[in-house]
Amino acid sequence: MGIERRLNQVIDQFLESGKITGTVVLAYQHGQPLFRRAAGYADREAGRPVEFDTIFRFASLTKPIVAATALAMIDRGLMSLSDRVTAHLPWFQPKTPDGVVADMSVHHLLTHTSGLVYDVTLEHLPDGQAITCGLLDTDLDFEANFSRHNAVPLAFAPGAAWSYSFATDILGAVIAKVHGGSLEDAVVTYIAGPLGMADSRFHVTDPARLAAPYADAYPAAVRMTDPYYAPGEAGWTLGFSPSRIFNPKAFQSGGAGMVGTAGDFLVFLETLRTGGGAVLSPQTVHLGLSNRIGGLVSDPGCSFGYFGAVVDNPTEAGTPQSAGTVRWGGVYGHNWFIDRANGLTVFNMSNNALEGCMGEFPGRIVEAVYAA
Repeated sequence: MGIERRLNQVIDQFLESGKITGTVVLAYQHGQPLFRRAAGYADREAGRPVEFDTIFRFASLTKPIVAATALAMIDRGLMSLSDRVTAHLPWFQPKTPDGVVADMSVHHLLTHTSGLVYDVTLEHLPDGQAITCGLLDTDLDFEANFSRHNAVPLAFAPGAAWSYSFATDILGAVIAKVHGGSLEDAVVTYIAGPLGMADSRFHVTDPARLAAPYADAYPAAVRMTDPYYAPGEAGWTLGFSPSRIFNPKAFQSGGAGMVGTAGDFLVFLETLRTGGGAVLSPQTVHLGLSNRIGGLVSDPGCSFGYFGAVVDNPTEAGTPQSAGTVRWGGVYGHNWFIDRANGLTVFNMSNNALEGCMGEFPGRIVEAVYAA
C-alpha cells in the first residue's frame, strides 16, 4: 500500500469518527510533495470545508517561528544567546526557589530550561496576581502580565532542568524590546516577510478563512466555548480563548499567539530543513536542530534544541523517525517533524484540541509515512 493510500485511510478514519473535524496534512521529501490533502470542515456548523489556505490558530507552532526570529537577530549581532533577560526586561526578575533573582539567559528561554513552567495555578491566582500563559484572553501587555511572576518562585534555577513553558512569551518580549517595535513587526521583518508567509501573524489577515476551534469530546469533538478549559484527564488544563486573536490589547504571545496557513508553515519548516535560506545562517540552523540541553531530557529518548524536541534514541522514544529528527506541535491541533536524514518534512494541522496535537491522530500519521 502506498503512502497516499495509507494517509488517506488515516484521515478518513478520524474524520468519520468525529475525533478530527478538519485537517491539512502535508508530507514532503527532498522538497517534493509525497502527499497533500485538505479535508473535513473548517467550520462544521456552517458546512465550510477546510482548504489549503484555511487559517488555523497556531498555538505552539508560534514558538519555533519566534525562536527563529530571535536567532535571526542574533545572527545579525542585535542580541546574543548569553544575554541576561533582566538586561533587556528590567521589570522581569523572578526568583529561584532559594529566593535569589534568577540568572536567566536568552539560551534558557529558547531551550525551556529557564525555570518557568506551564502551571494552571498561575491563571487562578487572586485578582491582580493571575498570570495569563498565552492562550487565555487578556488586556494586559507583557510587563503588566509577566511582572507578576516576580512574586512567584521559579520551579528550578535556570539550567538545572527542562520543563515546557511560556518562556517563549518572555523571549517575545525581549525580541520586541530589542527590535524597537511589536513582536509581530520583528517576526515579519526577519522571518515571515522574507519567506512570504503572508498569513502568519498575531492577527487574522482574513477572518473568512479562519478555522473554528473544536475540543475533544465523546462521541465527537465539540465546538469550543470561550473561555474553554480542557478536562483534567486530558493532560492539558490551561484555558483557551479562541477570541483572543481578535483582541489588539492582548500581549502578542510568543508561545501561542500566531495564526497562519499550512502553506506558510511548510515554507518555514523547509527553510529549516534546508539550512536557513536567506533568513538564518546554516550554523545557527544546525545548532537549533540539535541537542542544546546536554544531558537533560525533554521526553523519553529526546533532548531539545531551539525549535523543538530532538529524537536522540528512536527506540527509547518509541518512534520510527530517524535519530536527529526534530518534532513538536501546537495544542490547538497540530503536530510536525523534520527528519533530515530522510529529507522529510511532515505535519498535520487540525482544528482539534487536543487530538490533533497529542492524540492518536498524529501518531498514526507518522506510522503511515514510515510504513514503507
